[in-house]
Amino acid sequence: MTTAHAPETDASPAKLPILAVIGLRNPAEGDWGRLRGLQYSSLAKLTFARLVAHALAALLVLQIYAGKVHVVFLVGWMALLVGVLISGARFDRTLIDADRRRISRQEMHRQTISSLVVALVWAVPMLAFSPFGDPAQRMTLWTVLAMLMTGMAVTFAAMPMATVMFGGIVGLSGVAAFLFWGEYTAAAVAVAFVAIVSVGGVEAARTFLGARVAEAGMAEKAEVVSLLLREFEEGDADWLWQVDANRRVRSVSPRFAFALGEDPEDVDGKPLIQLVAGPAWDSGHFHSSLHDLAERLKRRESFSNLLVRVSLHGGFRWWELSASPKFDENGTFVGFRGVGSDVTEQRESADKIAYLARYDTLTGLPNRLMLTEALGDAMGYAEKWRTRCAFLMIDLDRFKAINDTLGHLVGDQLLALVSHRLKQIMQDGEVCGRLGGDEFAVVIRDAANEDRITDLSAAIIATLSQPYEIDHHMLYVGASVGSAIGPRDGSTVETLLRNADLALYRAKDDGGGRHCTYEPLLHAHAEERRKLEFSLRHALERNEFSLMYQPVVDATTEQLLSFEALIRWNSTEHGFVSPAKFIPLAEDTRLIVPIGEWVLRAACREAMNWPEHVKIAVNVSGEQLLDPYFAETVVGALASTGLSPHRLEIEVTESIFVRDGTTAQMTLENLMGIGCGVALDDFGTGYSSLGYLRKMRFSTIKVDRSFVQGAAKDNPESLAIVRAVVAMADALEMSTTAEGVETEAELDCIRRLGCKKIQGYYFGRPMNRTDALALFGQTRFQERAAG
Repeated sequence: MTTAHAPETDASPAKLPILAVIGLRNPAEGDWGRLRGLQYSSLAKLTFARLVAHALAALLVLQIYAGKVHVVFLVGWMALLVGVLISGARFDRTLIDADRRRISRQEMHRQTISSLVVALVWAVPMLAFSPFGDPAQRMTLWTVLAMLMTGMAVTFAAMPMATVMFGGIVGLSGVAAFLFWGEYTAAAVAVAFVAIVSVGGVEAARTFLGARVAEAGMAEKAEVVSLLLREFEEGDADWLWQVDANRRVRSVSPRFAFALGEDPEDVDGKPLIQLVAGPAWDSGHFHSSLHDLAERLKRRESFSNLLVRVSLHGGFRWWELSASPKFDENGTFVGFRGVGSDVTEQRESADKIAYLARYDTLTGLPNRLMLTEALGDAMGYAEKWRTRCAFLMIDLDRFKAINDTLGHLVGDQLLALVSHRLKQIMQDGEVCGRLGGDEFAVVIRDAANEDRITDLSAAIIATLSQPYEIDHHMLYVGASVGSAIGPRDGSTVETLLRNADLALYRAKDDGGGRHCTYEPLLHAHAEERRKLEFSLRHALERNEFSLMYQPVVDATTEQLLSFEALIRWNSTEHGFVSPAKFIPLAEDTRLIVPIGEWVLRAACREAMNWPEHVKIAVNVSGEQLLDPYFAETVVGALASTGLSPHRLEIEVTESIFVRDGTTAQMTLENLMGIGCGVALDDFGTGYSSLGYLRKMRFSTIKVDRSFVQGAAKDNPESLAIVRAVVAMADALEMSTTAEGVETEAELDCIRRLGCKKIQGYYFGRPMNRTDALALFGQTRFQERAAG
């Protein structure tokens, strides 16, 4: 194995030739794929400013030739311009992450063609419209075009090709027009102006690119040097590797590509696990080390010297990988960067490989492979001596919340303490190990006494539920246990594992902190869930979803203010399925993302049929908010339906901030920035924290129906909570909505307590679109709307 080398991803050439800056050629020196990324990444940030500039210039052209040129030609030209600008803007948005990857030649060609088309459209006024005006109007038109060319040169410093092309085509159209009308002085001035703008644009681009190269180079080199120095102390590293937030390989160095046996362009953008899993990617039967790598990447935790067996071109190799998660300046997770080495030769020792393959490196416990072997031995023993064995699967409750809020280092320490406690309560003939993540397991070799299974499960739950002190934090987690007995509950290792997992799923589904044994009925539940999931995957294409709308009214005037959109599913195979049943399933399978997009579009489309003061509220899950394209989905729904952003309110619960508070907050802030409202639903029933209200400016806080009903019955705690929420919302200039108001007494109580809005059966149950529309024709709503 070679010693550590500097990464071969240096994107900093010694000089920046003009032709290279423009994009007409790529010199051999420097990684110009990366440098193009630094250039093109600025396009998406300037999209809005560019559209505004073009719009203003187009309006001036229309004003100049209004009445001179037939309106059909003016409108046609305007429509053509809008079309090419929107098409270009959509493409430019795909380049927002270009500074973190290489730009392909196809992307460069497409951007060039886009700029060319825009320039050709702008050449039309000078060539086609100017004959219909007088010299003064022609000069005014040239002034507008000159201002546009100047703006391009200033704001598009990163894109000299677009500047030169636009200035050249539009400028030459002006020169041709002036020459045609014998205005030679104006033509000479136009030629000089185009030359100055082109040269200035190229020099500005050279300066811009040089600054970005220096900035990116300094940051990258500092990080790489730190990484390589640390790895040099622990062992030699052969290459750098990097993945984005979706665990796809980015910025592939030649050395890493060589290790993969592929060209850098062929592997860039592919999932890391797919590249190293070989045939297992299609079969799904991954080696345990790949499971471990995938789990660490999923949990976004640092790891060092992780031994991974990779499959490359039909053969197996052993890699030793180290990496740390990367975050941008806003604290958003953007991927991993690490180093790797091929250690196949160093791992030829059978004992070393056997140990690393059978023991978890974090806890020192047997891993999945060794547990599976131990269970196989136990089942062989049970069959030989006509006795029984058992397999207990353990899952920690609330571990993910601790791992996400306090960090993976604390999470790792907690897992180590859990493993220590498990070892303390094991007896002879019992093996405990770690399956991966926060899942552990126990193999009981002789389980003839079933009371031992019950007693051990109770001991596990009680022991793991005791508090843990880590880094001055007092932490509390629980445990759920599912057990299966062999050979009664399964005659093979795989069957027993699956049945213990079904029992564990039942324990978690019942609230956690308990032990469930396998029952044949669990298979029926699992099969029902599988069939339900299959139907759910086809529900959208079968048009089985519908929306119901529940009104929200002003607490004082009872004026109809908004509707909350509630999804319903009438399945072809299962009939009406309760949202409480299919929504958690959709979240587990991430089907909630496409379903949520459908809800958004359908709700916004329906809201366009209502009066302009009536808003629509849509519930959004944590899975949707963690989707990197969710904000674009909302914007797309608004744009396609024409609904104003201020009429859309996104409803979220506090639980989303526990999973990945930073990402959720940034997404919601982006939506509030375009005018959407954000409501905090079920406040006080879950992971309540005033910190959310300090960080986020919610438009509405919704008071849960349990507090509303309790307050109406003069329950002191409910009254105090509602008063506190209302006072706090008033102080923070937020509105309050009382949910679940069903009676006159509850309505009077809520009014006295000061809630601004009311939602509940008293004013209306969830109704279909026809009934919702009918409300606007009812006398009482008309009168209140008029008042």
